Amino acid sequence: MKILCLDIGNTHTHFSVVENRRAVFSGTLKTAQIDDSEDGVPALLRSTEFEALDVGGISFCSVVPAATEKLSALLAGTTDLPVCRVYHENCPGLGINYPTPREIGPDRLANCIGAQARFGAPAVIIDMGTAVTFDILSEHGYEGGIIAPGLEIMTRYLHEQTALLPALNPRELLLAEDAEGIGKSTLSAMKLGCAVGFAGMIEKLLETVLAQLERWSIRDPKIIATGGCAGILPREWKNKVHWAPFITVQGLEEAFLRTRN
Repeated sequence: MKILCLDIGNTHTHFSVVENRRAVFSGTLKTAQIDDSEDGVPALLRSTEFEALDVGGISFCSVVPAATEKLSALLAGTTDLPVCRVYHENCPGLGINYPTPREIGPDRLANCIGAQARFGAPAVIIDMGTAVTFDILSEHGYEGGIIAPGLEIMTRYLHEQTALLPALNPRELLLAEDAEGIGKSTLSAMKLGCAVGFAGMIEKLLETVLAQLERWSIRDPKIIATGGCAGILPREWKNKVHWAPFITVQGLEEAFLRTRN
């Protein structure tokens, strides 16, 4: 069965039609226009590409309450497809060992369901988007995590809060292996500070998480990386992490299937 999976973020909504954990059709919408008839979900649902896929259900998660309400009302009025919303009260098969479950971002729960289905537990899921989140999956379920500023926030803050520093494109910060360690221009100094600093932050946070898991007698977790800035990490990380760019929508698909079954 093909499932339309929507990951609603603060600025953008990423969607994929997923079948057997494989994204067969993907794109991005602006969250503010999610119910717009020309540029939002209504246009997606009536597009020829979507109609040709014969989708059997919809699964979504959202960190924007207003967008959640808009999408829920829209789907109730325009489609007969079964709908699954993933959040702390509906994350089938995932236990929550956390004192205030309502505080957990639904996308983080979807990530954990995807990791649970694809890789098993224990696992550490590192999502490198606007913010960086670490989420911990144990045999008992969701254990907690870490939230830190993402690369986009770092680069934007430097530009917006200073008079002379230029804007950087986070996607252009992947350093060459022979890059010098001291900047010889304002731009190169900023690139070094952001790229090396970001990678170092991730390394230190992961070290902290692994030390805590060791104290909990949880050893050898799988390290899973996702998000648009994952490519900025040093090349030597390729041997220590599982790259999973579609882990969120895979988790949404899995949650839908678990609910239906």
